[in-house]
Amino acid sequence: MSKEHLGELEELILLVILKLEKDAYGLAIRQEIIKQAQRSVTIGAVHGTVNRLEDKGLIESEYGGATEERGGRRKRILTVTAAGLKALERSKDVKMNLWQQIPVLAVNKS
Repeated sequence: MSKEHLGELEELILLVILKLEKDAYGLAIRQEIIKQAQRSVTIGAVHGTVNRLEDKGLIESEYGGATEERGGRRKRILTVTAAGLKALERSKDVKMNLWQQIPVLAVNKS
């Protein structure tokens, strides 16, 4: 699959990263997906998908400072790249186009 085609979890994670802004890191992303999508997702699935998105060039990461509450571990803060935004727009456009072609599901056009 090319980097412009997104799986469902990839799309959710990109959207959540944009929503969380400076607070976008693994655990916060997982919690937001559970809250927003009522979907169970493991932290391992989040980290695996984040790594894949970074490999595709759709997100970038940098490490924040170590904190005592995290046992000295640093948060990996994530941001969406221009390519990530483009992939999200394409995904949205494809879905909206399909929705509008299904008469019983299409938004009322009158």
